Amino acid sequence: MTARELPHPRNGSAPPDPGTPVHDLVGIGIGPFNLALAALADRVGGLRTLFLERTPEFRWHPGLLVEGATLQVPFLADLVTLVDPTSPWSFLAYLRAHDRLFPFYFAERFHVTRREYDHYCRWVADALPSCRFGADVTRATWDPDNALWRVVFRDTATGDTHHAAARHLVLGIGTEPVVPAPFADLLDNPGHRDVLHSADYLDHRDTLTAAPDVTVIGSGQSGAEVFLDLLRRRTSPRHRINWLTRSPAFAPMEYSKIGLEHFTPDYTRYFHGLAEPVRDRLVPRQAQLYKAVSADTLAAIHDELYERGAAGGRVRATLMPGVSVTAAARTSGGLELGCHHSQQDRRFTVLTDKVVLATGYAPRRPDLLEALAPHIRRDRAGRPRIGLDHRVALDPRITGGLYVQNAELHTHGVGTPDLGLGAHRAAVILNAVCARAVYRLPARTAYTTFGLAPDDAAPADGRDTGRDTGGDTEQPHHRHAARPTRRGHARTAAAPTAQDREHPAPAHLPPPADRVQGPPDELETPRVPAH
Repeated sequence: MTARELPHPRNGSAPPDPGTPVHDLVGIGIGPFNLALAALADRVGGLRTLFLERTPEFRWHPGLLVEGATLQVPFLADLVTLVDPTSPWSFLAYLRAHDRLFPFYFAERFHVTRREYDHYCRWVADALPSCRFGADVTRATWDPDNALWRVVFRDTATGDTHHAAARHLVLGIGTEPVVPAPFADLLDNPGHRDVLHSADYLDHRDTLTAAPDVTVIGSGQSGAEVFLDLLRRRTSPRHRINWLTRSPAFAPMEYSKIGLEHFTPDYTRYFHGLAEPVRDRLVPRQAQLYKAVSADTLAAIHDELYERGAAGGRVRATLMPGVSVTAAARTSGGLELGCHHSQQDRRFTVLTDKVVLATGYAPRRPDLLEALAPHIRRDRAGRPRIGLDHRVALDPRITGGLYVQNAELHTHGVGTPDLGLGAHRAAVILNAVCARAVYRLPARTAYTTFGLAPDDAAPADGRDTGRDTGGDTEQPHHRHAARPTRRGHARTAAAPTAQDREHPAPAHLPPPADRVQGPPDELETPRVPAH
């Protein structure tokens, strides 16, 4: 297929099969973000949706549901509340359905445990009729003759093949564990279970507890929780545990109230409007916003170590930052790790019995869309260009929307993987798909003014800033997202644009219900003096 050819479904230009249902939106993958989309879509009258997930049931990081481990966001960051507090799919509605409102009230918990959050999501997923599990999507292609996405999926229980058609696709296929190069040949060896990713921690916790020497690599929240859990369980004086990280310190996550405003739609809009090189420089510098450890977990680790050393007790634990593992080999005596201390520029070796890689996750690359690769508009680094409404920029002949969730860190910033922005992102996508504001979203969400309003300043030489404007596939997503004026107030478009006429709202959807607009924002962006 040449770069100019559009991918066709295998049935060529045949009209839609009468037995193939046509949906307004098909979601591929059911994690918390697509589940939030399904829950919010459930209340949009006339919207036809289908969400497909390969696994037989909802599972959210099952290997890390350690007892007592909590979310790093408040319970209000559930699937729907920050967009629609009246939804029947809120966390409070879940508590009410399980007669746990009063116990939760007396518990005075702002952060719920991961186990309860997982159970809440299971409750929603099992109840929503649009969610189908055990459905492995094998292919998604664009049918230009009928202006539809064609989706093929296999029932994992029966092996039967099914078809669906959609006007829009939303990819929410999640992330996959990152395995550092030195361990690539050591992981998942059938004859050895001495190297594993933290994603599988609970499946191997008993053998890790019994091992004489264990090393945890990585100092994010997962690494800290694994280290703390093993520290508490491994009480024998012969047990030793190491915690290594290439980060310069075991640092707490930024959790100040103003600092958390980086996880608002305001900051997302600001970040998206920056030039591509600026965005690429910013993200690595913001690790403490989303890759560090909660202060409570670090405090609990210190308390455990302190108690272990009381009354002359021996603390057989090593915590060492600034260390990179550059080589790893399996020997007769266990695992041999070649390490480098960056600040001292010294090399050394660590001998250990087991290694837990708490080395994070990266977005999956879906093979099912491989045929579309030549038609994806890309930035200078070869990454997909993604509009503010989370729509991937495609060849303009592909008129159906392709949206992504949690694959846009390079365009939307540090809030991309944050559960607190999941409901808002889902509402943005729904508003774009419906071409109207089915959910009213706030014009201002932060007290911080992150930058100048768009019309306050511009490059004097007219140069290309490298911003992601959505290219030829930019959709009318700004009809519902108010743009700041010079004084920071909301500016809304009243008349339909050319893009609105090109991508009208689906005819079968009802008109938007009247919604009360909030008061004008009293915060202002700074005035720019005339030159």
